Amino acid sequence: MKRILTAAVAGFAALAALAGPAAAQAPEKTKLELGVGGKPLLYYLPLTIAERKGFFKEQGLDVTINDFGGGAKSLQALVGGSVDAVTGAYEHTIRMQQKNQDVVAVLELGRFPGIVIGVAKDKADKVKTAADLKGLKLGVTAPGSSTHLTALYLLAKAGVPADSVPIIGVGGGASAVAALERGNVDAISHLDPVISKLEADGALKVIVDTRTEEGTKAVYGTTNPAATLYLKADFIKANPNTTQALTNALYKALKWIETASPEDIAAAVPEEYWLGDKALYIASVKANKATYSKTGIITEEASKGMLEFLKVVEPSFKDAPIDLKKTFDPTFVTKAAATVK
Repeated sequence: MKRILTAAVAGFAALAALAGPAAAQAPEKTKLELGVGGKPLLYYLPLTIAERKGFFKEQGLDVTINDFGGGAKSLQALVGGSVDAVTGAYEHTIRMQQKNQDVVAVLELGRFPGIVIGVAKDKADKVKTAADLKGLKLGVTAPGSSTHLTALYLLAKAGVPADSVPIIGVGGGASAVAALERGNVDAISHLDPVISKLEADGALKVIVDTRTEEGTKAVYGTTNPAATLYLKADFIKANPNTTQALTNALYKALKWIETASPEDIAAAVPEEYWLGDKALYIASVKANKATYSKTGIITEEASKGMLEFLKVVEPSFKDAPIDLKKTFDPTFVTKAAATVK
C-alpha cells in the first residue's frame, strides 16, 4: 500500500512539474481589452476581484476593462474586434455558433444566473407571475442580454407574446434603480445589488428569483451557467498563454470569493458598487454567495439545459446544428486548478 501511495505522489509531482512551466510561460499579448456588461453587478464580481486584488498583474497582464452596460453590447465589441475577451453569459457562445462564429468559454464564473424578476409595488396586486407582465414596460440591463433572454423565456413558457411586453434597457447600476423608482419601467429583470436596493427601498415585489439552486431549477429545470470568460477561438489558438493567464487570474478570484467573508468582499470593491448602502451590499453578497462556480467547469447537463433554454427563447435554435463541445473548453481551467495558488 505504501509503495502505491509513494508512486501516486511521484506521479502527481511529475504532472505538476510538467504543468508548472506551461502555466508560467509569458503571455503572447500582455495588454488586453476586456469587455463586460454591467461591471458593478454581483454577476461579475470575480472580474472586479481579479482587478482589485492584482491577480491580472500577477499573471503579467495589463487589462483595461470596458463596461458596456449590457452583455449583448460586450459581445458585439468582441465580434467587432474592439475587445480581446469578455466576461459574459455562457449562452452567447451558443448563439454565436449558430451564426458560424466560434466564441468559446474557458471558465465558468457563475453556476446560477442570480437574475431576479420583480414588479413595482404599485403593480404588485395585479402581477403574481410572469403571465401577468403582459402590457407592462420591463427593464433589463440591455436588450439581448441574459436578463432580457430570461424574461423572454418566462414569457414564452407562460404563453405571453414577447411583443406584448415593451423591453427597455436600463443599464447595470444606479440607473436601473432610478428607472423603476421613477416609473420609467413597471417591472425589471435584473441582478444584485440593484434588486436588493429596490427591495430595501420598498419599491419592488419579487416574482422570480434565480439566486439559489432551488430557484434556478424551478425556472430552467437544471442549473444554468451564468457569467463565463469567453474569447474568439482564433484568439485562443494564437494566444494560448494569454488565455491561460486570464483564466488563472479569474480562477484565483473565484477561490478568493469562496473563502472571503461578505464584509471582506464589500471592502474590496469600489464604494460606488454599494449604491450608497454598505450594509445592503453586504446583505446582497450573502444572498449571492452560492451563485459563484466552485470548479470553473460547465457541466454537460448545464450546457444542454442552456441549449434547451435558447430553443424556447429563439425558435431558430430548434433545428440548428449546435455542437456544445465547441462552446466550452475545460483545458485552461483544469490547468488553473492544478497550478494556481
